Amino acid sequence: MESTGGPYLNTAAMTSPVGIARLLQMTFGCTTFSLAAHRGGFSAAYGTFCMFVWTFCFAITVFIIACEFTHLHSCLSLSWGNFTAAFAMLATLMSVTAAVIYPLYFVQVGCYPIGCEVRDFRIAASVFAGLLFVAYAAEVFLTRAKPGQVTSYMATISGLLKIVQAFVACIIFGALVNDSQYGKHVATQWCVAVYSFCFVVTVVVVAFSVTGKTALLWFPFERSVVIYTFGAVLLYMSAAVIWPVFCFDSKYGYPQRPSLCAKGKCPWDSQLVIAIFTYINLLLYVLDLAYSQRIRFVSHL
Repeated sequence: MESTGGPYLNTAAMTSPVGIARLLQMTFGCTTFSLAAHRGGFSAAYGTFCMFVWTFCFAITVFIIACEFTHLHSCLSLSWGNFTAAFAMLATLMSVTAAVIYPLYFVQVGCYPIGCEVRDFRIAASVFAGLLFVAYAAEVFLTRAKPGQVTSYMATISGLLKIVQAFVACIIFGALVNDSQYGKHVATQWCVAVYSFCFVVTVVVVAFSVTGKTALLWFPFERSVVIYTFGAVLLYMSAAVIWPVFCFDSKYGYPQRPSLCAKGKCPWDSQLVIAIFTYINLLLYVLDLAYSQRIRFVSHL
């Protein structure tokens, strides 16, 4: 049997700093959801979300390690560098969210009424959830684009910001469906249209980058993304002005939280969350526009 050139297995996938970070991700992820599933417990929407995050991130991390160790990623119709960079950023955001939510809703100091053993398992799961976030953040730090380095678009600051923008938009959508009463005014419906349009286009940009299909487009992808980012800044600026006016001005809404509003089921709370994350996403798009002037797309990495 003739050699095809080079070893069949890529040992650097395990021994490099990025490889070690991924092995830690796999270990911490498996430990976290095992502790929660065995005795720690998870319930309701918050617990289900945390369990989904840990199992999803674990499965994709195992897939990435297996593909890089066996060189199978070369057989996939993906821009592997863009895919791994995008997933690392997404996993970082998801894991930090779960690392905050799980102890907030499930960990307590005393043993009553769940018992000391269950409490200890929940504390241990929370600790490993925090370590899981650190491991994914370490991969983002190690693989991010360095000044002057030729790398995948999703590894650049602009590419990573695209993932954060989409994640923040998901938080906005979650608050919108939580009785935000956005349908009361045409102006707030416009804001929802802004959030939806920018989210969809951002996801499309990420999808084209990850699949490596940007070179097949009939229009200049790089220029189009910069133009879209500028448009998104303008759209979010309009939402950043309109949403607070129609939700918190005394003529249309309530400047302060109504005293009779039930905790956890108050439209004012959802409106406040949307307003805060609207300004966060506006800042992210402004930063994205600034950084997009300093990069060049490399679709084949």
